[in-house]
Amino acid sequence: MDEQYVIEDAVLEDLGRIVDIYNETITGRMVTADLEPITVASRLLWFEEHAPDFRPLWVLKEGERIVAWLSFQSFYGRPAYLATAEISIYISAECRGKGLGSLLLQRAIDFCPRIAVNTLLGFVFAHNQPSLSLLEKFGFERWAHLPRVANMDGIERDLVILGRRVEH
Repeated sequence: MDEQYVIEDAVLEDLGRIVDIYNETITGRMVTADLEPITVASRLLWFEEHAPDFRPLWVLKEGERIVAWLSFQSFYGRPAYLATAEISIYISAECRGKGLGSLLLQRAIDFCPRIAVNTLLGFVFAHNQPSLSLLEKFGFERWAHLPRVANMDGIERDLVILGRRVEH
């Protein structure tokens, strides 16, 4: 399956497609706490916070089309947490269930030593069983449960923080 997909560092020209894939998830109320679509302009600073040798932002392409992406994000913004990163994975609706999350997640775990990350975190809504299952399949454990911290359309949702140590 790997042969038909390419994972590469995102470039600014990819940001429109990254935002499109992100926006696809908003109405489902399972993946993100954003309630309205975001814009490319609103994500420029976020994009610029990523760097291939520190906090990568990858796109996964099928042919020339971006169908998924993964980002590493600094955790908590303090120097003592530099070896910890939050990961986020977003997959285009038409490509979910094809194993792309597994491809991206394995690549991220394998890449951690190159960017001096030894702890990965995932923040997942408790009702998002596909994402919880993916992370748990790769050895992430439930480290925290934050009850009713998000309100989406009048429904309070729990957040689960999953973590995994990455041995170098």
